[in-house]
Amino acid sequence: MADNLSETLKKLKITTFDQTEDSLEGCLDCLLQALAQNNMETSEKIQGGGILQLFASLLIPQSTCTARVANVIAEVAKNEFMRTPCVDAGLISPLVHLLSSKDQEVLLQTGRALGNICYDSHSLQAQLINMGVIPTLVKLLGIHYQNTALTEMCLVAFGNLAELESSKEQFASTNIAEELVKLFKKQMEHDKREMIFEVLAPLAENDSIKLQLVEAGLVECLLEIVQQKMESEKEDDIAELKTASDLMVLLLLGDESMQKLFEGGKGNVFQRVLSWIPSNNQQLQLAGALAIANFARNDGNCIHMVDHGIVEKLMSLLDRHVEDGNVTVQHAALSALRNLAIPVVNKAKMLSAGVTGTVLKFLKSEMPPVQFKLLGTLRMLIDAQAEAAQQLGQNVKLVERLVEWCDAKDHAGVMGESNRLLSALIRHSKSKDVIKTIVQSGGIKHLVTMATSEHVIMQNEALVALALITALELGTAEKDLESAKLVQILHRLLADERSAPEIKYNSMVLICAVMGSESLYKEIQDLAFIDVVSKLRSHENKSVAQQASLTEQRLTVES
Repeated sequence: MADNLSETLKKLKITTFDQTEDSLEGCLDCLLQALAQNNMETSEKIQGGGILQLFASLLIPQSTCTARVANVIAEVAKNEFMRTPCVDAGLISPLVHLLSSKDQEVLLQTGRALGNICYDSHSLQAQLINMGVIPTLVKLLGIHYQNTALTEMCLVAFGNLAELESSKEQFASTNIAEELVKLFKKQMEHDKREMIFEVLAPLAENDSIKLQLVEAGLVECLLEIVQQKMESEKEDDIAELKTASDLMVLLLLGDESMQKLFEGGKGNVFQRVLSWIPSNNQQLQLAGALAIANFARNDGNCIHMVDHGIVEKLMSLLDRHVEDGNVTVQHAALSALRNLAIPVVNKAKMLSAGVTGTVLKFLKSEMPPVQFKLLGTLRMLIDAQAEAAQQLGQNVKLVERLVEWCDAKDHAGVMGESNRLLSALIRHSKSKDVIKTIVQSGGIKHLVTMATSEHVIMQNEALVALALITALELGTAEKDLESAKLVQILHRLLADERSAPEIKYNSMVLICAVMGSESLYKEIQDLAFIDVVSKLRSHENKSVAQQASLTEQRLTVES
Protein backbone atom coordinates (compact mmCIF):
# COMPACT_ATOMS: atom_id res chain seq x y z
CA MET A 1 0.00 0.00 0.00
CA ALA A 2 2.85 2.37 0.93
CA ASP A 3 4.48 1.78 -2.45
CA ASN A 4 1.20 2.35 -4.22
CA LEU A 5 0.67 5.61 -2.32
CA SER A 6 4.17 6.89 -3.12
CA GLU A 7 3.60 5.98 -6.74
CA THR A 8 0.23 7.78 -6.76
CA LEU A 9 1.71 10.92 -5.19
CA LYS A 10 4.51 10.94 -7.78
CA LYS A 11 1.97 10.43 -10.53
CA LEU A 12 -0.16 13.29 -9.21
CA LYS A 13 2.82 15.59 -8.93
CA ILE A 14 4.15 14.84 -12.39
CA THR A 15 2.19 16.42 -15.19
CA THR A 16 -0.91 17.25 -13.16
CA PHE A 17 -2.07 19.40 -16.02
CA ASP A 18 -1.20 16.93 -18.78
CA GLN A 19 -3.03 13.95 -17.29
CA THR A 20 -6.35 12.82 -18.63
CA GLU A 21 -9.27 13.19 -16.25
CA ASP A 22 -9.49 9.38 -16.08
CA SER A 23 -5.91 9.12 -14.93
CA LEU A 24 -6.46 11.95 -12.38
CA GLU A 25 -9.61 10.29 -11.08
CA GLY A 26 -7.68 7.05 -10.58
CA CYS A 27 -5.01 8.85 -8.52
CA LEU A 28 -7.62 10.64 -6.39
CA ASP A 29 -9.56 7.40 -5.78
CA CYS A 30 -6.32 5.77 -4.66
CA LEU A 31 -5.69 8.68 -2.26
CA LEU A 32 -9.22 8.44 -0.83
CA GLN A 33 -8.72 4.71 -0.30
CA ALA A 34 -5.42 5.31 1.50
CA LEU A 35 -7.03 8.05 3.66
CA ALA A 36 -9.84 5.67 4.61
CA GLN A 37 -7.27 3.09 5.78
CA ASN A 38 -4.83 5.39 7.60
CA ASN A 39 -5.85 9.01 7.49
CA MET A 40 -3.06 10.50 9.58
CA GLU A 41 -0.12 8.75 7.88
CA THR A 42 -1.55 9.38 4.40
CA SER A 43 -2.15 13.07 5.27
CA GLU A 44 1.46 13.44 6.40
CA LYS A 45 2.68 11.98 3.10
CA ILE A 46 0.37 14.28 1.10
CA GLN A 47 1.79 17.27 2.98
CA GLY A 48 5.40 16.03 2.65
CA GLY A 49 4.93 15.39 -1.04
CA GLY A 50 3.87 19.00 -1.71
CA ILE A 51 0.52 17.83 -3.14
CA LEU A 52 -1.71 20.37 -1.37
CA GLN A 53 -0.41 23.19 -3.57
CA LEU A 54 -1.58 21.26 -6.67
CA PHE A 55 -5.15 20.99 -5.38
CA ALA A 56 -5.85 24.73 -5.69
CA SER A 57 -5.48 24.47 -9.48
CA LEU A 58 -7.66 21.33 -9.61
CA LEU A 59 -10.65 22.96 -7.85
CA ILE A 60 -12.38 24.10 -11.03
CA PRO A 61 -16.18 23.95 -11.57
CA GLN A 62 -16.07 22.29 -15.01
CA SER A 63 -13.84 19.31 -14.04
CA THR A 64 -15.29 15.87 -13.27
CA CYS A 65 -12.51 15.46 -10.65
CA THR A 66 -13.50 18.48 -8.55
CA ALA A 67 -15.73 16.61 -6.10
CA ARG A 68 -12.95 14.03 -5.50
CA VAL A 69 -10.34 16.76 -4.90
CA ALA A 70 -12.65 18.48 -2.40
CA ASN A 71 -13.30 15.10 -0.75
CA VAL A 72 -9.54 14.46 -0.35
CA ILE A 73 -9.14 17.95 1.20
CA ALA A 74 -12.10 17.28 3.55
CA GLU A 75 -10.51 13.99 4.69
CA VAL A 76 -7.04 15.50 5.12
CA ALA A 77 -8.43 18.48 7.10
CA LYS A 78 -9.92 16.13 9.70
CA ASN A 79 -6.38 16.25 11.18
CA GLU A 80 -5.69 19.41 13.14
CA PHE A 81 -2.03 19.54 11.96
CA MET A 82 -3.20 19.70 8.33
CA ARG A 83 -5.51 22.71 8.64
CA THR A 84 -2.85 25.44 8.52
CA PRO A 85 -1.08 23.78 5.54
CA CYS A 86 -4.46 23.74 3.72
CA VAL A 87 -4.83 27.47 4.36
CA ASP A 88 -1.19 28.14 3.34
CA ALA A 89 -1.77 26.19 0.12
CA GLY A 90 -4.45 28.77 -0.78
CA LEU A 91 -7.36 26.30 -0.81
CA ILE A 92 -10.02 28.45 0.92
CA SER A 93 -10.71 30.89 -1.92
CA PRO A 94 -11.21 28.27 -4.70
CA LEU A 95 -13.37 26.18 -2.34
CA VAL A 96 -15.59 29.20 -1.57
CA HIS A 97 -16.01 29.83 -5.31
CA LEU A 98 -17.18 26.23 -5.76
CA LEU A 99 -20.19 26.91 -3.50
CA SER A 100 -21.87 28.42 -6.54
CA SER A 101 -21.69 25.03 -8.34
CA LYS A 102 -24.90 23.29 -9.37
CA ASP A 103 -23.38 19.82 -8.83
CA GLN A 104 -24.70 18.49 -5.50
CA GLU A 105 -21.70 16.20 -4.89
CA VAL A 106 -19.27 19.09 -5.48
CA LEU A 107 -21.29 21.24 -3.05
CA LEU A 108 -21.31 18.52 -0.41
CA GLN A 109 -17.56 17.80 -0.53
CA THR A 110 -16.72 21.53 -0.76
CA GLY A 111 -18.83 22.26 2.31
CA ARG A 112 -17.13 19.39 4.20
CA ALA A 113 -13.67 20.62 3.17
CA LEU A 114 -14.35 24.21 4.29
CA GLY A 115 -15.98 23.01 7.49
CA ASN A 116 -13.01 20.80 8.42
CA ILE A 117 -10.34 23.37 7.52
CA CYS A 118 -12.09 26.11 9.56
CA TYR A 119 -13.17 23.84 12.41
CA ASP A 120 -12.58 25.48 15.79
CA SER A 121 -10.88 28.53 14.24
CA HIS A 122 -12.81 31.75 14.81
CA SER A 123 -10.41 33.73 12.61
CA LEU A 124 -10.89 31.37 9.62
CA GLN A 125 -14.66 31.26 10.18
CA ALA A 126 -14.69 35.07 10.26
CA GLN A 127 -12.77 35.01 6.95
CA LEU A 128 -15.49 32.81 5.43
CA ILE A 129 -18.16 35.21 6.68
CA ASN A 130 -16.30 38.13 5.07
CA MET A 131 -16.18 36.15 1.80
CA GLY A 132 -19.99 36.00 1.86
CA VAL A 133 -20.56 32.27 2.45
CA ILE A 134 -23.63 32.79 4.65
CA PRO A 135 -26.06 34.07 1.95
CA THR A 136 -24.68 31.39 -0.42
CA LEU A 137 -25.29 28.57 2.07
CA VAL A 138 -28.77 29.84 2.94
CA LYS A 139 -29.59 29.85 -0.77
CA LEU A 140 -28.25 26.27 -1.10
CA LEU A 141 -30.41 25.13 1.80
CA GLY A 142 -33.48 26.53 0.04
CA ILE A 143 -32.63 24.90 -3.29
CA HIS A 144 -31.42 21.49 -2.04
CA TYR A 145 -33.62 20.97 1.05
CA GLN A 146 -34.52 17.47 -0.21
CA ASN A 147 -30.87 16.38 -0.27
CA THR A 148 -30.32 15.11 3.30
CA ALA A 149 -26.52 15.11 3.17
CA LEU A 150 -26.35 18.66 1.76
CA THR A 151 -28.93 19.89 4.26
CA GLU A 152 -26.88 18.47 7.13
CA MET A 153 -23.70 20.02 5.74
CA CYS A 154 -25.42 23.44 5.69
CA LEU A 155 -26.74 22.98 9.23
CA VAL A 156 -23.31 22.05 10.59
CA ALA A 157 -21.83 25.13 8.87
CA PHE A 158 -24.58 27.38 10.26
CA GLY A 159 -24.06 25.94 13.74
CA ASN A 160 -20.36 26.85 13.64
CA LEU A 161 -20.75 30.26 12.01
CA ALA A 162 -23.74 31.37 14.11
CA GLU A 163 -21.59 31.40 17.24
CA LEU A 164 -19.62 34.35 15.86
CA GLU A 165 -21.19 37.71 16.62
CA SER A 166 -20.09 39.04 13.21
CA SER A 167 -22.31 36.45 11.48
CA LYS A 168 -25.60 37.60 13.01
CA GLU A 169 -26.02 40.64 10.79
CA GLN A 170 -25.42 38.58 7.63
CA PHE A 171 -27.84 35.89 8.78
CA ALA A 172 -30.45 38.56 9.54
CA SER A 173 -30.23 39.85 5.96
CA THR A 174 -31.11 36.40 4.52
CA ASN A 175 -34.29 34.33 4.75
CA ILE A 176 -32.60 31.85 7.13
CA ALA A 177 -35.55 31.96 9.56
CA GLU A 178 -38.02 30.97 6.87
CA GLU A 179 -35.76 28.16 5.55
CA LEU A 180 -35.04 26.70 8.99
CA VAL A 181 -38.70 26.74 10.04
CA LYS A 182 -39.71 25.14 6.73
CA LEU A 183 -37.09 22.43 7.28
CA PHE A 184 -38.09 22.00 10.93
CA LYS A 185 -41.73 21.36 10.02
CA LYS A 186 -40.67 18.51 7.72
CA GLN A 187 -38.48 16.75 10.28
CA MET A 188 -39.92 13.94 12.33
CA GLU A 189 -36.66 12.41 13.59
CA HIS A 190 -35.27 13.56 16.94
CA ASP A 191 -31.61 13.73 15.73
CA LYS A 192 -32.49 15.90 12.74
CA ARG A 193 -34.56 18.28 14.85
CA GLU A 194 -31.69 18.44 17.32
CA MET A 195 -29.38 19.64 14.51
CA ILE A 196 -31.81 22.42 13.61
CA PHE A 197 -32.19 23.39 17.28
CA GLU A 198 -28.39 23.74 17.53
CA VAL A 199 -28.53 26.37 14.78
CA LEU A 200 -31.67 28.11 16.05
CA ALA A 201 -30.38 28.70 19.60
CA PRO A 202 -27.35 30.90 18.72
CA LEU A 203 -29.28 32.66 15.92
CA ALA A 204 -32.19 33.45 18.25
CA GLU A 205 -29.84 35.55 20.41
CA ASN A 206 -30.15 38.26 17.77
CA ASP A 207 -33.25 40.48 18.17
CA SER A 208 -34.06 40.91 14.48
CA ILE A 209 -33.65 37.15 13.85
CA LYS A 210 -35.91 36.47 16.88
CA LEU A 211 -38.64 38.51 15.20
CA GLN A 212 -38.07 36.76 11.84
CA LEU A 213 -38.34 33.33 13.54
CA VAL A 214 -41.59 34.38 15.24
CA GLU A 215 -42.99 35.65 11.94
CA ALA A 216 -41.91 32.43 10.19
CA GLY A 217 -44.05 30.40 12.62
CA LEU A 218 -41.37 28.80 14.80
CA VAL A 219 -43.39 29.39 17.98
CA GLU A 220 -46.29 27.27 16.73
CA CYS A 221 -43.83 24.42 16.03
CA LEU A 222 -42.35 24.72 19.52
CA LEU A 223 -45.76 24.74 21.20
CA GLU A 224 -46.70 21.63 19.25
CA ILE A 225 -43.57 19.82 20.44
CA VAL A 226 -44.33 20.78 24.04
CA GLN A 227 -47.89 19.51 23.65
CA GLN A 228 -46.68 16.20 22.20
CA LYS A 229 -43.87 15.56 24.67
CA MET A 230 -45.18 16.91 28.00
CA GLU A 231 -46.46 13.55 29.26
CA SER A 232 -43.61 11.44 27.86
CA GLU A 233 -40.93 9.88 30.07
CA LYS A 234 -38.62 8.93 27.18
CA GLU A 235 -35.18 10.55 27.46
CA ASP A 236 -35.22 11.96 23.91
CA ASP A 237 -38.68 13.46 24.43
CA ILE A 238 -37.69 15.04 27.75
CA ALA A 239 -34.60 16.56 26.08
CA GLU A 240 -36.68 17.88 23.16
CA LEU A 241 -39.28 19.37 25.49
CA LYS A 242 -36.51 21.21 27.35
CA THR A 243 -34.90 22.49 24.15
CA ALA A 244 -38.24 23.65 22.70
CA SER A 245 -39.39 25.44 25.87
CA ASP A 246 -35.94 27.04 26.42
CA LEU A 247 -35.95 28.33 22.84
CA MET A 248 -39.45 29.68 23.35
CA VAL A 249 -38.22 31.70 26.36
CA LEU A 250 -35.24 32.94 24.33
CA LEU A 251 -37.57 34.28 21.60
CA LEU A 252 -39.38 36.31 24.27
CA LEU A 253 -36.18 38.16 25.19
CA GLY A 254 -36.56 40.42 22.15
CA ASP A 255 -38.85 43.39 22.79
CA GLU A 256 -40.57 43.24 19.39
CA SER A 257 -40.93 39.46 19.30
CA MET A 258 -42.21 39.47 22.90
CA GLN A 259 -44.87 42.11 22.18
CA LYS A 260 -45.93 40.32 19.01
CA LEU A 261 -46.52 37.11 20.99
CA PHE A 262 -48.22 38.87 23.93
CA GLU A 263 -50.96 40.30 21.66
CA GLY A 264 -52.43 42.39 24.45
CA GLY A 265 -52.61 39.34 26.72
CA LYS A 266 -55.08 37.61 24.41
CA GLY A 267 -52.52 35.78 22.27
CA ASN A 268 -52.59 32.02 21.94
CA VAL A 269 -48.91 31.83 22.89
CA PHE A 270 -49.40 33.80 26.11
CA GLN A 271 -52.39 31.64 27.06
CA ARG A 272 -50.45 28.41 26.40
CA VAL A 273 -47.50 29.64 28.47
CA LEU A 274 -49.87 30.43 31.34
CA SER A 275 -51.07 26.83 31.30
CA TRP A 276 -47.49 25.61 31.89
CA ILE A 277 -47.26 27.24 35.33
CA PRO A 278 -49.69 24.90 37.17
CA SER A 279 -48.27 21.89 35.26
CA ASN A 280 -46.59 19.02 37.13
CA ASN A 281 -43.64 19.14 34.74
CA GLN A 282 -40.86 21.18 36.37
CA GLN A 283 -39.27 22.11 33.04
CA LEU A 284 -42.60 23.62 31.94
CA GLN A 285 -43.08 25.37 35.29
CA LEU A 286 -39.62 26.91 34.83
CA ALA A 287 -40.24 27.91 31.20
CA GLY A 288 -43.66 29.33 32.11
CA ALA A 289 -42.26 31.47 34.93
CA LEU A 290 -39.36 32.70 32.77
CA ALA A 291 -41.78 33.53 29.94
CA ILE A 292 -43.95 35.57 32.33
CA ALA A 293 -40.80 37.37 33.58
CA ASN A 294 -40.02 38.24 29.93
CA PHE A 295 -43.58 39.37 29.14
CA ALA A 296 -43.31 41.53 32.27
CA ARG A 297 -40.61 43.77 30.79
CA ASN A 298 -43.31 46.21 29.70
CA ASP A 299 -45.49 48.19 32.16
CA GLY A 300 -48.69 47.72 30.14
CA ASN A 301 -48.18 43.95 30.05
CA CYS A 302 -47.46 43.90 33.80
CA ILE A 303 -50.66 45.76 34.64
CA HIS A 304 -52.72 43.48 32.39
CA MET A 305 -51.20 40.31 33.89
CA VAL A 306 -51.71 41.41 37.49
CA ASP A 307 -55.34 42.32 36.73
CA HIS A 308 -55.86 38.85 35.24
CA GLY A 309 -54.63 36.78 38.16
CA ILE A 310 -51.06 35.91 37.20
CA VAL A 311 -49.78 36.76 40.70
CA GLU A 312 -51.90 34.07 42.34
CA LYS A 313 -50.61 31.48 39.83
CA LEU A 314 -46.98 32.41 40.60
CA MET A 315 -47.59 32.37 44.37
CA SER A 316 -49.18 28.95 44.09
CA LEU A 317 -46.15 27.76 42.06
CA LEU A 318 -43.74 29.09 44.67
CA ASP A 319 -45.71 27.40 47.45
CA ARG A 320 -45.05 24.08 45.71
CA HIS A 321 -41.31 24.72 45.86
CA VAL A 322 -40.75 25.93 49.42
CA GLU A 323 -39.48 22.68 50.93
CA ASP A 324 -36.53 21.22 48.97
CA GLY A 325 -37.90 22.95 45.90
CA ASN A 326 -36.39 23.40 42.47
CA VAL A 327 -34.02 26.38 42.78
CA THR A 328 -34.34 27.38 39.11
CA VAL A 329 -38.13 27.47 39.42
CA GLN A 330 -37.91 29.54 42.63
CA HIS A 331 -35.54 31.98 40.91
CA ALA A 332 -37.72 32.26 37.79
CA ALA A 333 -40.99 32.79 39.70
CA LEU A 334 -39.39 35.44 41.94
CA SER A 335 -37.97 37.16 38.82
CA ALA A 336 -41.47 37.30 37.38
CA LEU A 337 -42.93 38.75 40.60
CA ARG A 338 -40.15 41.33 40.81
CA ASN A 339 -40.83 42.54 37.26
CA LEU A 340 -44.59 42.59 37.84
CA ALA A 341 -44.06 44.78 40.94
CA ILE A 342 -42.36 47.59 39.00
CA PRO A 343 -45.47 49.58 37.84
CA VAL A 344 -46.79 51.75 40.70
CA VAL A 345 -50.40 50.59 40.29
CA ASN A 346 -49.40 46.95 40.76
CA LYS A 347 -47.68 47.33 44.14
CA ALA A 348 -50.77 47.71 46.33
CA LYS A 349 -52.62 44.96 44.43
CA MET A 350 -49.72 42.55 44.88
CA LEU A 351 -49.32 43.46 48.55
CA SER A 352 -53.00 42.83 49.23
CA ALA A 353 -52.72 39.50 47.38
CA GLY A 354 -50.19 38.47 50.04
CA VAL A 355 -47.04 38.34 47.89
CA THR A 356 -44.71 39.35 50.73
CA GLY A 357 -45.85 36.37 52.83
CA THR A 358 -45.04 33.98 49.97
CA VAL A 359 -41.68 35.62 49.26
CA LEU A 360 -40.63 35.56 52.93
CA LYS A 361 -40.97 31.76 52.96
CA PHE A 362 -37.68 31.71 51.01
CA LEU A 363 -35.71 33.72 53.60
CA LYS A 364 -33.99 30.52 54.71
CA SER A 365 -32.69 29.83 51.19
CA GLU A 366 -28.92 29.42 50.96
CA MET A 367 -28.89 29.92 47.18
CA PRO A 368 -27.55 33.38 46.17
CA PRO A 369 -29.64 33.63 42.94
CA VAL A 370 -32.84 33.03 44.97
CA GLN A 371 -31.71 35.44 47.70
CA PHE A 372 -30.98 38.11 45.07
CA LYS A 373 -34.43 37.89 43.44
CA LEU A 374 -36.20 37.69 46.81
CA LEU A 375 -34.54 40.95 47.91
CA GLY A 376 -35.30 42.66 44.60
CA THR A 377 -38.96 41.63 44.77
CA LEU A 378 -39.40 42.99 48.30
CA ARG A 379 -37.60 46.23 47.40
CA MET A 380 -39.89 46.80 44.40
CA LEU A 381 -43.00 46.03 46.45
CA ILE A 382 -42.32 48.52 49.26
CA ASP A 383 -41.35 51.41 46.98
CA ALA A 384 -43.51 54.32 48.24
CA GLN A 385 -45.67 51.81 50.21
CA ALA A 386 -45.24 53.13 53.77
CA GLU A 387 -47.44 50.56 55.50
CA ALA A 388 -45.74 47.59 53.84
CA ALA A 389 -42.29 49.05 54.56
CA GLN A 390 -43.24 49.52 58.23
CA GLN A 391 -44.55 45.98 58.51
CA LEU A 392 -41.49 44.41 56.90
CA GLY A 393 -39.08 46.73 58.71
CA GLN A 394 -40.34 45.43 62.06
CA ASN A 395 -39.96 41.80 60.99
CA VAL A 396 -36.92 40.89 63.10
CA LYS A 397 -36.19 37.66 61.18
CA LEU A 398 -36.11 39.55 57.88
CA VAL A 399 -33.95 42.39 59.22
CA GLU A 400 -31.48 39.99 60.84
CA ARG A 401 -31.19 38.05 57.59
CA LEU A 402 -30.60 41.31 55.68
CA VAL A 403 -27.83 42.30 58.08
CA GLU A 404 -26.27 38.85 57.59
CA TRP A 405 -26.46 39.15 53.78
CA CYS A 406 -24.95 42.66 53.91
CA ASP A 407 -21.72 40.77 54.70
CA ALA A 408 -22.03 38.34 51.75
CA LYS A 409 -18.73 39.46 50.20
CA ASP A 410 -18.64 36.47 47.83
CA HIS A 411 -21.94 37.56 46.29
CA ALA A 412 -21.83 41.24 45.39
CA GLY A 413 -25.39 41.22 44.03
CA VAL A 414 -26.89 39.82 47.24
CA MET A 415 -24.79 42.20 49.34
CA GLY A 416 -25.87 45.22 47.27
CA GLU A 417 -29.56 44.29 47.28
CA SER A 418 -29.54 43.66 51.06
CA ASN A 419 -28.10 47.11 51.71
CA ARG A 420 -30.60 48.71 49.36
CA LEU A 421 -33.55 46.94 51.00
CA LEU A 422 -32.33 47.93 54.47
CA SER A 423 -32.17 51.56 53.35
CA ALA A 424 -35.55 51.30 51.55
CA LEU A 425 -37.29 50.02 54.71
CA ILE A 426 -36.26 53.24 56.49
CA ARG A 427 -36.82 55.61 53.58
CA HIS A 428 -40.32 54.38 52.76
CA SER A 429 -41.60 53.77 56.30
CA LYS A 430 -40.04 56.84 58.01
CA SER A 431 -40.79 54.83 61.16
CA LYS A 432 -39.03 55.03 64.52
CA ASP A 433 -39.91 51.39 65.21
CA VAL A 434 -38.27 50.25 61.96
CA ILE A 435 -35.13 52.25 62.79
CA LYS A 436 -35.00 50.70 66.29
CA THR A 437 -35.32 47.19 64.79
CA ILE A 438 -32.48 47.92 62.36
CA VAL A 439 -30.26 49.42 65.09
CA GLN A 440 -30.89 46.43 67.40
CA SER A 441 -30.04 44.01 64.57
CA GLY A 442 -26.71 45.75 63.86
CA GLY A 443 -27.68 47.29 60.52
CA ILE A 444 -26.31 50.81 61.00
CA LYS A 445 -22.68 49.98 60.14
CA HIS A 446 -23.81 48.56 56.81
CA LEU A 447 -25.73 51.72 55.88
CA VAL A 448 -22.65 53.82 56.74
CA THR A 449 -20.46 51.56 54.56
CA MET A 450 -23.09 51.78 51.79
CA ALA A 451 -22.52 55.55 51.73
CA THR A 452 -19.04 54.81 50.32
CA SER A 453 -20.36 52.59 47.48
CA GLU A 454 -19.00 53.10 43.96
CA HIS A 455 -22.61 53.49 42.77
CA VAL A 456 -24.02 57.00 43.28
CA ILE A 457 -27.59 55.71 43.57
CA MET A 458 -26.61 53.44 46.48
CA GLN A 459 -24.58 56.19 48.18
CA ASN A 460 -27.57 58.49 47.95
CA GLU A 461 -30.03 55.90 49.29
CA ALA A 462 -27.73 55.30 52.26
CA LEU A 463 -27.34 59.01 53.06
CA VAL A 464 -31.11 59.62 52.91
CA ALA A 465 -31.73 56.65 55.23
CA LEU A 466 -29.01 57.88 57.64
CA ALA A 467 -30.53 61.39 57.60
CA LEU A 468 -33.90 59.88 58.64
CA ILE A 469 -32.22 57.84 61.39
CA THR A 470 -30.50 60.94 62.80
CA ALA A 471 -33.69 63.00 62.54
CA LEU A 472 -35.95 60.40 64.21
CA GLU A 473 -33.75 58.25 66.49
CA LEU A 474 -30.34 59.89 66.93
CA GLY A 475 -30.06 58.81 70.56
CA THR A 476 -30.72 55.15 69.73
CA ALA A 477 -28.26 55.07 66.81
CA GLU A 478 -25.55 57.38 68.23
CA LYS A 479 -23.05 54.71 69.38
CA ASP A 480 -23.36 52.68 66.20
CA LEU A 481 -22.87 55.78 64.01
CA GLU A 482 -19.77 56.65 66.03
CA SER A 483 -18.19 53.18 65.82
CA ALA A 484 -18.98 53.04 62.06
CA LYS A 485 -16.94 56.29 61.68
CA LEU A 486 -19.81 58.18 60.01
CA VAL A 487 -18.30 61.63 60.58
CA GLN A 488 -14.93 60.69 59.00
CA ILE A 489 -16.74 59.22 55.99
CA LEU A 490 -18.83 62.38 55.54
CA HIS A 491 -15.66 64.48 55.71
CA ARG A 492 -14.11 62.31 53.00
CA LEU A 493 -17.22 62.55 50.76
CA LEU A 494 -17.30 66.35 51.05
CA ALA A 495 -13.56 66.75 50.41
CA ASP A 496 -13.58 64.41 47.39
CA GLU A 497 -13.93 66.42 44.18
CA ARG A 498 -15.37 63.35 42.41
CA SER A 499 -18.40 63.14 44.72
CA ALA A 500 -21.65 63.81 42.86
CA PRO A 501 -23.56 67.03 43.77
CA GLU A 502 -26.40 65.07 45.45
CA ILE A 503 -23.84 63.20 47.58
CA LYS A 504 -22.29 66.47 48.75
CA TYR A 505 -25.75 67.94 49.42
CA ASN A 506 -27.01 64.97 51.47
CA SER A 507 -23.69 64.69 53.34
CA MET A 508 -24.11 68.31 54.55
CA VAL A 509 -27.75 67.68 55.53
CA LEU A 510 -26.48 64.74 57.58
CA ILE A 511 -23.73 66.81 59.21
CA CYS A 512 -26.34 69.30 60.43
CA ALA A 513 -28.49 66.44 61.77
CA VAL A 514 -25.71 64.70 63.77
CA MET A 515 -24.71 67.91 65.53
CA GLY A 516 -27.45 67.02 68.01
CA SER A 517 -25.16 64.29 69.38
CA GLU A 518 -22.44 65.49 71.73
CA SER A 519 -19.91 62.79 70.82
CA LEU A 520 -20.50 63.07 67.07
CA TYR A 521 -20.38 66.87 67.22
CA LYS A 522 -16.99 66.67 68.94
CA GLU A 523 -15.71 64.63 65.98
CA ILE A 524 -17.08 67.28 63.60
CA GLN A 525 -15.13 69.99 65.44
CA ASP A 526 -11.92 67.93 65.47
CA LEU A 527 -12.04 67.42 61.71
CA ALA A 528 -12.34 71.14 60.84
CA PHE A 529 -15.43 70.67 58.66
CA ILE A 530 -15.82 74.41 58.24
CA ASP A 531 -12.85 74.57 55.82
CA VAL A 532 -14.31 71.88 53.52
CA VAL A 533 -17.84 73.30 53.66
CA SER A 534 -16.87 76.93 53.00
CA LYS A 535 -15.20 75.88 49.72
CA LEU A 536 -18.54 74.41 48.58
CA ARG A 537 -20.34 77.77 48.82
CA SER A 538 -19.08 78.57 45.33
CA HIS A 539 -20.09 75.15 43.93
CA GLU A 540 -21.63 75.28 40.42
CA ASN A 541 -24.69 73.37 41.69
CA LYS A 542 -27.05 75.92 43.35
CA SER A 543 -28.52 73.44 45.85
CA VAL A 544 -25.04 72.39 46.99
CA ALA A 545 -23.93 76.04 47.30
CA GLN A 546 -27.05 76.98 49.34
CA GLN A 547 -26.71 73.94 51.63
CA ALA A 548 -23.00 74.81 52.12
CA SER A 549 -23.98 78.32 53.33
CA LEU A 550 -26.58 76.89 55.75
CA THR A 551 -24.16 74.24 57.03
CA GLU A 552 -21.38 76.79 57.49
CA GLN A 553 -23.77 78.99 59.52
CA ARG A 554 -24.73 76.01 61.71
CA LEU A 555 -21.09 75.08 62.27
CA THR A 556 -20.18 78.71 63.11
CA VAL A 557 -23.13 79.17 65.51
CA GLU A 558 -22.51 75.84 67.27
CA SER A 559 -18.80 76.55 67.71
